[in-house]
Amino acid sequence: MAVKQNPPYRAEHIGSLLRPASIPEAFRAYKRGELDETGLTKAREDAIRDVVKMQEDVGLQSVTDGEFRRTTYISHFVESCDGLDFRPSSFRFHDISGNDHEFLAPACVGKIKRSKALSAVELEFLKSVTKSTIKSTYASPATMHFLGGAQDPDPEFYCNEEDLFADIATAYDEDIADISDRGACYITLDDVPFPMLCDPAIRGQLEKLGKDPERLVDQYIELTNASFASAPSDMTVGFHMCRGNLKGTWLSEGSYQAVSEKLFKNLDVDVFFLEFDTERAGGFEPLSAMPDDKIVVLGLVSSKVPELESKIALHARIKEAQKYVDLERLALSPQCGFSSAIIGNPVTRDDQLAKLNLVVEVAREVWGTA
Repeated sequence: MAVKQNPPYRAEHIGSLLRPASIPEAFRAYKRGELDETGLTKAREDAIRDVVKMQEDVGLQSVTDGEFRRTTYISHFVESCDGLDFRPSSFRFHDISGNDHEFLAPACVGKIKRSKALSAVELEFLKSVTKSTIKSTYASPATMHFLGGAQDPDPEFYCNEEDLFADIATAYDEDIADISDRGACYITLDDVPFPMLCDPAIRGQLEKLGKDPERLVDQYIELTNASFASAPSDMTVGFHMCRGNLKGTWLSEGSYQAVSEKLFKNLDVDVFFLEFDTERAGGFEPLSAMPDDKIVVLGLVSSKVPELESKIALHARIKEAQKYVDLERLALSPQCGFSSAIIGNPVTRDDQLAKLNLVVEVAREVWGTA
């Protein structure tokens, strides 16, 4: 096959990468008042230089900063805006032992307005250290409403959800327009609400709260599309559907079937990054709803466990996916990031490197290029 000149490429990764020990150490020193902001920034930027080189050495054509400036994949956008903060979520992460884990999620605590250009800071530094395609990553707009429990807005700030969603969309659109003006050509939105809306248990939980899951699907599609309305036509917009990724735990399970018809056809993105690493994801059948102008990046390599996947198994699964999507519109990646928070998944940096190498090697075997 011809070498792809524009993203997404045949071998991709989602965005976050394991932080070296120097980053959490510097962050703790900063919190204790033993390191100033300049020192914290230097520790992060030194590590970013190294992780960019690692991605390039592996053979990835698009690179990120590993989200090394963030405490979580969500934090940089919350910190970019007035009116957003973190509060306890009504949802829970789950682990393989059957335990549930509480977490903090974005919450509206005032009128939402973009006040800082943190994405631009990430982009400008990356431009200074790489000539590769830069991928800028965001938590999805719907995350800012749903992850805390899809609660009604405080009437002190918003009379209805529509006004709240309009301000969220405006904040995203302004930020994406800013990095576009600075040369960004590739973004992804990391989304947990839509996969959670595929989970029957979560749907039931929402219905008990008086929420209509189908209405939320419709609202979140509209919100997401409005959030990059100003993006230029030559910017590649990706959408990663994530079932939750905190230190190897997860939030939801269930086939994409519950949202695939509406989402795949009505979301105005170029690329879907879809998790298919465990039985929790269901089969490839929902891909039958994928429009012919969309690319699907198959998340077949787990970032949650150290065991390295078999090349034979990956080839077989890619072939199986071709029943629903032509090979020319497929690509390969890990199912999620390796470190959605400052403390990453229960894998080592050697495990991470092996998995990224595997993605690149299999992509070259299947498509002739990474």
